[in-house]
Amino acid sequence: MKDATESSINNDDDCNFARASASEFAVTELSGHVERIDAITFATADMSTSVRFYEALGFVVSFGDLSSSFITLKSGNCFINLWEVDPSALSTRWWGRTIFHVDDVDLLYQRALDAGLSPSDEPKDAPWGERFFPIQDPSGHDLSFAKKLTN
Repeated sequence: MKDATESSINNDDDCNFARASASEFAVTELSGHVERIDAITFATADMSTSVRFYEALGFVVSFGDLSSSFITLKSGNCFINLWEVDPSALSTRWWGRTIFHVDDVDLLYQRALDAGLSPSDEPKDAPWGERFFPIQDPSGHDLSFAKKLTN
């Protein structure tokens, strides 16, 4: 078993450490562990445009209204918080992607198109075992809507 701090520079293959599988590292689950992420908060400079975007994807406002500087939207057991900020406070650098698992990727993709949204790509099956499509929200946050593929 490898220590998670082991360096790959001792190997002939410089990418060996990057390709190590998770099963090669000791993982101990402690009590008090995180079970799941329930909500994510996104900054927005245009609350009404952002709310309409998420409503078009099936989210509904569960806290606040368009006059609020903080709104929560819900879909199933997933929550998105929108926090209105000055446009200068929005990041201009890519930070990552938020992935939402859904029950029907193609239906949600069509819903986005029907609402006039512009996904970055059509749904496709990925080699890591998910069907997904990417889209950016009005504030530039990268989102992906995915479903695990079954064998």
